[in-house]
Amino acid sequence: MANILLIYGHPKTPKSFNFDLKEKLVEALKQHGHNVLVRDLYEISFNPLLSSKDLELIHNGQISEDIRKEQEFIKNADTIIFIYPIWWAGQPAIIKGYIDRVFSYGFAYMYKGGKVIGLLPDKKAIIINSNGNPSALYKKNDFYNAMKLLVDNGIFAFCGFSKIKHLFYGDMSTKSDDDKSKD
Repeated sequence: MANILLIYGHPKTPKSFNFDLKEKLVEALKQHGHNVLVRDLYEISFNPLLSSKDLELIHNGQISEDIRKEQEFIKNADTIIFIYPIWWAGQPAIIKGYIDRVFSYGFAYMYKGGKVIGLLPDKKAIIINSNGNPSALYKKNDFYNAMKLLVDNGIFAFCGFSKIKHLFYGDMSTKSDDDKSKD
């Protein structure tokens, strides 16, 4: 049995592929005996803006209460699952802001002797992305590999995650609801 934290970042609910995927995944994980906590960033009105006050607190070894709360959820999780769409070949602002604010220096990483030390080595990450563009276009232009490099290596490996899996679901704007449910 694992403790799983699911970070969900999609505003169009409940009729989106992402929402349906989240609901089915949570149900399946719970049926397999896992503890699942969902953090729907839109539902909780998560503030994605890294402020000068946030930075000042972090530099003084402190954090705001909303960041502390999210970091506690991460500390208690074995696996962190992110579900969000790809917009403009990247993360929605709310996801990027979550990472900017929550995966802070001293919590997720630090520097020692000129080297980066990932502080979350006991964590696993699963990133699930949907996009409306044709998968063939993303594959042809190597966008999926670029995203994996930036997200998997630039964020999660940087923070020391022990295992990272990244899944992509493309063509969502042209698929019927029946086709989407087969993915």
